[in-house]
Amino acid sequence: MTHEEIWRALDALAAENGLSASGLARKAGLDATAFNPSKRIGADGRARWPSTESLAKVLAATGTGMADFAALVTGMAALPRGRGGLGRRIPLIGLAQAGGEGYFDDGGFPVGGGWDEIGVPEVGDPHAYALEISGESMEPVFRDGDIVIVSPGAPIRRGDRVVVRTQKGEVMAKELKRQSARRIDLRSLNPAHPDYTFDLAELNWMHRIVWSTQ
Repeated sequence: MTHEEIWRALDALAAENGLSASGLARKAGLDATAFNPSKRIGADGRARWPSTESLAKVLAATGTGMADFAALVTGMAALPRGRGGLGRRIPLIGLAQAGGEGYFDDGGFPVGGGWDEIGVPEVGDPHAYALEISGESMEPVFRDGDIVIVSPGAPIRRGDRVVVRTQKGEVMAKELKRQSARRIDLRSLNPAHPDYTFDLAELNWMHRIVWSTQ
């Protein structure tokens, strides 16, 4: 458990509740600036960690269990298997379908219809959608038939698992290895497959995976 992972989990929790970092702090009864990025590193350059009390207030305010928060720290929370009966319903798109036309607008938000739906725990992002993994190229992290929940509005940092769509219509799930002003490096989840480097102009969009079936 690292400093970066803790703050990433708090940012993810905020996004999943439709809040900014400041909004999450206010909801927990804390100073609005408590979780600001500028507060995460001290003036002496040392990492500043949120206190146990602050974390407890955040979890209570959002109704989040410790196990669920721990899952966010590792990069994703587990989504119960099954396709109904949970907090809200979102589009479920096959990975192969996602590469075709008519499923996403220019901003990478799902549009149109013709897809299935899946019931999921409440996700703050109104544009969240689900992708059903096909094939073995993402093993052992994601296997054929697994479902990942994708949040276009969630902040993305190095080490996050993401879904990207290229200008050529390729859709792939990878890990963000590095991003600069012009390029991104993506690490393949399956070590048998190569890593990728793209100029940003080659991508339509990049969205963060926030949950998956396990």
